[in-house]
Amino acid sequence: MSALKVTKGGAISVEAIGMTMRFGDFTALDNVSLKIPAGTFHALLGENGAGKSTLVKCLMGFNRATSGEMLVAGSQVHMTDPKAAQALGMGMVYQHFTLVPALTGAENLVISRADTPHMIDWAHEHRALAAFMETMPFQVPLTVPVRQLAAGEKQKLEIVKQLYLGNRFLILDEPTSVLTPAEADEVLGHVRAMTTAGALTVLMISHKFREVTAFADDVTILRRGKYVAGGSVATMSIEEMSSKMMGAAPVISSRKRVDTPSNPVLSLQRIKAQDRSGLKTIEIDDMTLNSGEILGIAGISGNGQMELMEILTGQRRYQDGTILAHGVPYKATRAEARAHKIRYLPEEPLRNACAPKMSVAENLAFKMFDAGKDGKPVFWRNRRAMARNAVDLIAEFQVKTTSPEARIASLSGGNVQRAVLGRELTGEVNALVVSNPCFGLDFGAVSAIRDRLMEARNKGTGVLLISEDLDEIMELSDRILVMSEGKITYETTGAAADVAEIGKHMAGH
Repeated sequence: MSALKVTKGGAISVEAIGMTMRFGDFTALDNVSLKIPAGTFHALLGENGAGKSTLVKCLMGFNRATSGEMLVAGSQVHMTDPKAAQALGMGMVYQHFTLVPALTGAENLVISRADTPHMIDWAHEHRALAAFMETMPFQVPLTVPVRQLAAGEKQKLEIVKQLYLGNRFLILDEPTSVLTPAEADEVLGHVRAMTTAGALTVLMISHKFREVTAFADDVTILRRGKYVAGGSVATMSIEEMSSKMMGAAPVISSRKRVDTPSNPVLSLQRIKAQDRSGLKTIEIDDMTLNSGEILGIAGISGNGQMELMEILTGQRRYQDGTILAHGVPYKATRAEARAHKIRYLPEEPLRNACAPKMSVAENLAFKMFDAGKDGKPVFWRNRRAMARNAVDLIAEFQVKTTSPEARIASLSGGNVQRAVLGRELTGEVNALVVSNPCFGLDFGAVSAIRDRLMEARNKGTGVLLISEDLDEIMELSDRILVMSEGKITYETTGAAADVAEIGKHMAGH
């Protein structure tokens, strides 16, 4: 790293030139350039997997770029690690809070310093903090434990911490994901005022067009690891930003569709539950999955899709509302799921739908090991039946494994997906709820999984497809719902779906 010195109190410029990041044969970032002048507020847009996180990790020294250059305050630097970024006055406010809940705001600030003494003179520190807070555009309680602060106050404290450390270039990673709209406007308004005053430079990762248009000077848009558009926010419409971010609409699936009778299978009415942060609510007023359809739930990560899956699988309690299966109340118990023939393929099935240390055969038997030929419960395991079941499903779903007795954790991600999907599609299935079924899989595995989903739909199964891959949603869905801020905000048929319109609603516009 060069011997560049950053002047305290003044905003600094940051520039990336031809930044490329490869992980083996995979190129996560491909020749991306980005220029953020001192004292400006810059927005970084892109779908999940577009390369945003990879880019900022390179800027902050978490990743060492494969190639490319970086300039800070006009001088070339080599970002070797996060300490190098900190030494140059660069800091990052993460999507999830990094504060210690049991400590006060003052204690969190003091222990964040590299020069914190072993014996702390708290009287001196409190006087210094009081003088420092007088220079801040907003006030945060420093004498109460962080766990007692509201989400907006915690986010302010995270920003204050970076300024307290002397940073004058901040990366904000989805800074309003846990804030109410009013809190978001207040926090971003203060940050914007600091950039206007020349005290701070900001790069904000966001999916919310409203915030971009309200607070940012410039925008850069990435798609699939490449720069696709950018410039002054004032000269770009929301429609243009949306279309650039999402790309051209994918071709509707060429997989054969068969018309089947349509009847309600699973419905949610006036459901209300807390989200994972405990600060917001998931509110599903009316959602119905019909037989013989793929109902796609589109949304950017963190907008309630995971909570929806947990509600449907009985893993998350809801305070109000009703779930119905075939018109009767449904609590997602194992007995009810079996009776109504409702199956699940959650995201990361090795963690959520498997016993990793058990064999492939044992995992494939989870639906049948305790049921006799007449369907009634039994209290012993029929290992011959389990072995036959495994051999049949491994062959039918083309699961690559050294043996049915191999631990399922030894399989590749695609083969785990195939195995669990085979188990869940065994026998008659009225509803299949799947979440990001093709995440991280190679092309062959993706095609095989999607073929199976379409095949199930054509046999009359209602498939609820929760996915952050808009191409997947557009390709497979008969009907599409958009989920934003924990609510269903838009509905369209698959045939009439417009990718730019869906993108706008995904971004909360």
